[in-house]
Amino acid sequence: MRFFKRMTLLGAAAATLLGGSVLTQAAEELSGDLNIFLDTSNPAPRAAMEGMIERFQKMHPDVNIKTTIIDSEGYKTQIRNFLSANPPDVVTWFAGNRMKPYVETGLFEDVSVLWQGELAEELSSTRKAMTIDGKQWGIPYSFYQWGVYYREDIYKELGLTEPKNWDEFKANCQKIIDSGRKCFSIGTKFLWTAAGWFDYLDLRQNGYEFHMDLTDGKISWEDQRVRDVFALWRELIDMGAFVDNHAAYSWQEALPFMVKGEAAGYLLGNFIVPPLREAGLTDDKLGFYQFPEIVAGIPLAEDAPTNSFHVPSGAKNKENALAFLAYVADADNQSILSEQLGQLAVNSKSKVPDDKFMETGFEMLGNAYALAQFFDRDAPSEMARIGMEGFQEFMVKPDNLDRILARLERARQRIY
Repeated sequence: MRFFKRMTLLGAAAATLLGGSVLTQAAEELSGDLNIFLDTSNPAPRAAMEGMIERFQKMHPDVNIKTTIIDSEGYKTQIRNFLSANPPDVVTWFAGNRMKPYVETGLFEDVSVLWQGELAEELSSTRKAMTIDGKQWGIPYSFYQWGVYYREDIYKELGLTEPKNWDEFKANCQKIIDSGRKCFSIGTKFLWTAAGWFDYLDLRQNGYEFHMDLTDGKISWEDQRVRDVFALWRELIDMGAFVDNHAAYSWQEALPFMVKGEAAGYLLGNFIVPPLREAGLTDDKLGFYQFPEIVAGIPLAEDAPTNSFHVPSGAKNKENALAFLAYVADADNQSILSEQLGQLAVNSKSKVPDDKFMETGFEMLGNAYALAQFFDRDAPSEMARIGMEGFQEFMVKPDNLDRILARLERARQRIY
């Protein structure tokens, strides 16, 4: 194909220009069809994706682009079928272990040719998440940070500072409890919020590689290193760190505890910010900090669910598809997407919206050792469900740990 010939001739250095001059140079060369499947059915992300496709269309007027938008839940159940039967040229999906089944079954195309030179540097924070067997299998377009959102006014009242290690984390918590408040709000009715706690405790106690091996089914849930994670979690449970009856609340229903000052913090993704602002918490009362170190020397990886574009291996128009992915990676394009989606751009040269939480998240994720994709994306769906059921049960009945881990281990042996 002309695209690969051009890439070979230009070499690795020129590959970095795909988002700009090379695409402009190639605009007259691209023609034919481009069939794109999207899972962005909600109004705001749909408009952002359609705007990006329109910009690409203007650069390549001879390309006939067809866009198919599928409801996100329906997309998850249909993707394997349409990748196998009559694949489009470009699909949206997720990074990390969520793309692994489609890589291992040969349904995603190797797009390592795009991950060279400056572009590779610009996308470096997500390289591990997009890499399997030393190759890259897609291009990320947005992500968002997780961390502890907290009441700055309560911390000032109690003389607390943002914790840098586990001892400081627990000491802060004890002072908050002594003031008559809970350390953390959480709603575990829909299970996944508890997984955020497991992720961070495991990433900080055992490290990114261990966590990925665990979610990939390579480590027993009855391993002592896993028990050590739950032991840390139990320290907080036994202190009374979490709001009572959290299994009765969704994450949104647990927000009032923080808004009213009955809880001082919440471990969650950046999507927590708009509803807290809408509830009346002004930015001078709301802060954010990175989940602190637990074991000294373990590099700090983060939960940062990453959305991505991929080329099916059976695509009919791979040259056009790769050119589109190159445009997706472009810093200016991602700046526009970031503003429209309310999420962070992955390209390190993109502009960050004027928002203190997005600015902090952009810097934190850009300096992260690696990015996990969150438990329910990193583990197979059935394992994720059983695991999160266990996490919620543990938070309510920590004495059930042995039974919970035995159940998770039986599931691991059956599922993987």
